[in-house]
Formats: sequence, C-alpha cells, structure tokens
Amino acid sequence: MMVRISEIQIHAEYLERYKEILVEEAEASIRLEAGVIAIFPMYQQEDPTQVRILEMYADRQAYEAHLKTPHFQKYKTTTLPMVKSLRLIDMHAMDAQTMGKMFRKMDGMP
Repeated sequence: MMVRISEIQIHAEYLERYKEILVEEAEASIRLEAGVIAIFPMYQQEDPTQVRILEMYADRQAYEAHLKTPHFQKYKTTTLPMVKSLRLIDMHAMDAQTMGKMFRKMDGMP
C-alpha cells in the first residue's frame, strides 16, 4: 500500500473554489478508481487555507494510474494558480492490520 499526506496552502481568495474542485476530484477518485483506497481532504480549523489530504493507494501502480486520470488532471491544472505551497510526504503504516479493521468498522456506520 502507498500512503501519502499532501500539505497544501491555498491563497485565501481562492479557498472556496479550491474546496469545491478538491471535493469533486476526491469523490471521482473513490468512485472510479479501484486502486484508490482513500482521498480524504481536510483543513485546519484555525486556518482553512491549510489543507491536508490523506491519500491511500493499493500500490504505487494505482498512484501512477491516478495521476493520469481526467479528473485528477482537471484538478491539478485548474487549481495550480490557487496553490501557494505544496508538500508531498510519503508515509509508512505502522499497523496495517488495524487499518483494515477501521475500514470494516466504517462499513457498519450509517
């Protein structure tokens, strides 16, 4: 599995439009791509221009395929001028077994 955290700072004047585009992209990624396990966008309560995205892919191939999709390409090209800074942080899961249990637990939630 490939896990990444994207740290993104958005120019304040673009924040609402950026959030709309990101939510659309995340939904399409989950719906259309079998190898995308999670695209979970969040923003800091104290500073909404500070966006974080938890990204989980089945493997590196799934990530590479994601980058080529029309919905990701639209997100990337449309939001580029909105982004003040971007940092991609690759992560390693410390407890992959519990992670699987978390997703099964969510299946039972309304």
